[in-house]
Amino acid sequence: MAVAETQLFAKVSNKHRSKSTSALLEPLLDKGFPAHIAQKALAATGQKTTEDAAKWLHSHCNDPSLDDPIPQEYALYLCPTGRLHNHLQEFWKESKRQCGKNRAHEIFPHITLCDFFTCEDHKVELLYDTLKRVGDSFSQCFPPSISLSLHSSTTYLGFFVGDSHANILKEFALAFSSEASALADCHVKPCLKQLHLTLAHKFYPHHQKTLEQLAKCVNPGETCQWVAALYSRDMRFVHYQTLRALFQYKPQNIDELMINTGDFIYVDPTQQSDVSKGWVIGTSHRTGCRGFLPENYTERANESDTWVKHREYILATSSRFLTRSEHEPSVKLNEEVHNPCMSRSVTNALSLQKKWSHCNECHLYTQRLPPLCHGKMSHFVSGKYYRADLNFPSTLPKRKDSVKHFEYDPPLSCCGIFQSRLIGEALLDQEVTVSYVYSSPALRCIQTAQHVLQGLKLDQKVKIRVEPGLFEWTKWEASRVIPNFMTVTELAEASYKIDTSYRGNFPLSSLVPSESYEEYVSRSSAVIKQIITACPSKGKGVIIIVGHGSSLASFTRPLIGLPARDSSNFAQVVRKIPSLGMCFCEELKEENKWQMVNPPVKTLTHGANAAFNWRNGIVED
Repeated sequence: MAVAETQLFAKVSNKHRSKSTSALLEPLLDKGFPAHIAQKALAATGQKTTEDAAKWLHSHCNDPSLDDPIPQEYALYLCPTGRLHNHLQEFWKESKRQCGKNRAHEIFPHITLCDFFTCEDHKVELLYDTLKRVGDSFSQCFPPSISLSLHSSTTYLGFFVGDSHANILKEFALAFSSEASALADCHVKPCLKQLHLTLAHKFYPHHQKTLEQLAKCVNPGETCQWVAALYSRDMRFVHYQTLRALFQYKPQNIDELMINTGDFIYVDPTQQSDVSKGWVIGTSHRTGCRGFLPENYTERANESDTWVKHREYILATSSRFLTRSEHEPSVKLNEEVHNPCMSRSVTNALSLQKKWSHCNECHLYTQRLPPLCHGKMSHFVSGKYYRADLNFPSTLPKRKDSVKHFEYDPPLSCCGIFQSRLIGEALLDQEVTVSYVYSSPALRCIQTAQHVLQGLKLDQKVKIRVEPGLFEWTKWEASRVIPNFMTVTELAEASYKIDTSYRGNFPLSSLVPSESYEEYVSRSSAVIKQIITACPSKGKGVIIIVGHGSSLASFTRPLIGLPARDSSNFAQVVRKIPSLGMCFCEELKEENKWQMVNPPVKTLTHGANAAFNWRNGIVED
């Protein structure tokens, strides 16, 4: 148990836990669940249904903290619904698009009435009763609308609540605080400072004017029904980052975490220093289990995505209060729908009589990295590269900036060089004629193209066109930034046969770090269309495109007229593509379309060669 969890355990373990008589609890007790665990499941699911609690218990059957009496944290928020809520959501979306994510995006639009406080699981129902009684007592004095005025500074943008209405809200919060503290034996702190609804917080100062212009489009006097809602969160992960799984990951080792698409994972940034590049160690919100997982299978989620709404009290515009449970129909706050991108077909533009092949580059080597990442050249001492084993290249090409940049733009291994040349020789044996070669700007791809051309004996005739648009999905870059690639000049000086006159369709500056799946497939569809269009129709040879494992799916499907794969299974498909995986497409000119055909050479297969320690079994017993 972590230190923080131990302290929390000590804080609550000495409190008496009485058995609840809740109707939801009895069915769980009948199934044999201990009372304190059943109450924990009900609190974690908002006390909605017995089925929800049972499902939670089943998912958490291997949760090492299941028996720990650590309660949830609760907060009381006043949330807008109706047209005002819709306009605020539009502001959220547009401000994120124009200025990037800021602290306000972590939580849905709200006015804080009571800050987070702890409440023991078996006393949560007392909070619900308190919310209803306090609501009933304020039913005659609550204003039909709330006065809001825009306030702006270099780090904050939001609506301040007018004094007269703020006083009523503060009295509401104070009454809830007093009664909840007395009945549920918990310390509830009402918000008695300036009440506000935050629009943006902790943003870059140069974005202030843009945010102000967007905020002026939000009419605070819009029709709105306010809801006092009780939310809870897991207090152990308050200062953690929240990630959302983009793909399923099945553990390869005992210390890895099983995740499903859509799972939320809590990650402590302070515990990642000793974790291998490209991996994080986190705790699953769905199962409570902890382990390693590939970081590029996830994206940043909002802090409130894992919160649970318990009960809400609707403040009708007629000053009449209604109560509603969370499992009844209600407005969903801060909900985003992620639709997979369906890339456009490019068959209408493909009228050239030619073939093209697509080679995935060789891996340098594999450390403890996600299956889709390449090993990092992390073998430097005092800024100098050293050869860790014979599969590492003996030297690195010269570049003007630091050689440390090879860590995120690694070269081919010696085996990769041999395999690339072997592919070229096999294509030569099949008398394949090559007219053009395009390559991703990644050094490993350029080297693959170079050695394939050497195997074809075309390295003095055909030059490599470096196309930045062919780079892999930037979401899968462990460094979270676009690597510093070698320049075209540096590559030419290092004796790579580069077409220095070629200007890429997508400049390096257009590559976006951690781009969305929709952005990636859109880029892929556009770049393959532009490459095919740029090659003269008189050329009857093959166009070789050297990209990445993900490129085979993202480039081939739009070429043959298929929509992009759903993002949820894209990674699983790419994982099955081996080093130097290859596919061929051929144009059917009369039908004005492309189709996949059998490659002229077989797939290259090889086995792993484990490190050998000559002492084991020879010198030592």
